[in-house]
Amino acid sequence: MLSQKMEEAINAQINAELYSAYLYLSMATWFEEQQLPGFSVWMRVQAKEEMTHALRFHNFVNDRGGRVKLTPIDGPPTDWDSPLAVFEATLAHEQKVTGLINDLMALAIEENDFASQGFLGWFVDEQVEEEAGATDLVGKMKLMQDAPGGLFMLDKDLAARIFTPPADMVV
Repeated sequence: MLSQKMEEAINAQINAELYSAYLYLSMATWFEEQQLPGFSVWMRVQAKEEMTHALRFHNFVNDRGGRVKLTPIDGPPTDWDSPLAVFEATLAHEQKVTGLINDLMALAIEENDFASQGFLGWFVDEQVEEEAGATDLVGKMKLMQDAPGGLFMLDKDLAARIFTPPADMVV
């Protein structure tokens, strides 16, 4: 059974994951408006991943006898100055999410909640991957600032990204 404190913290994380999905969908929309469909695909996949994360937390709360309480999701930004600015915002957002996950892990450790610690280990690893991916794209965007043709090459590469739900999340 989840403690009340852990249940509330995970419910807040569900909201944060849903916000992340909302943010990435907003970024996808912005890329569509900029005629960069591959970048939009990348962000749509990112949004789907975040929805999966929210559902993972949702299932965990239910499995531990807790109660999921969905709260309003803040509206995300809708405009950026450049594709680079979008990916810089993505990296900053993922760093913020890493902090949230670390806070959850610290709470689980403080409460000697071994089940939550085991569950959260997946998210700790996932955030390493999320930050590395965003860092890579920021770096690529910076490298091609003086070569606009690179933007279209990267757009084509990013269009190939597909969403594959984890086996335990297939409905």
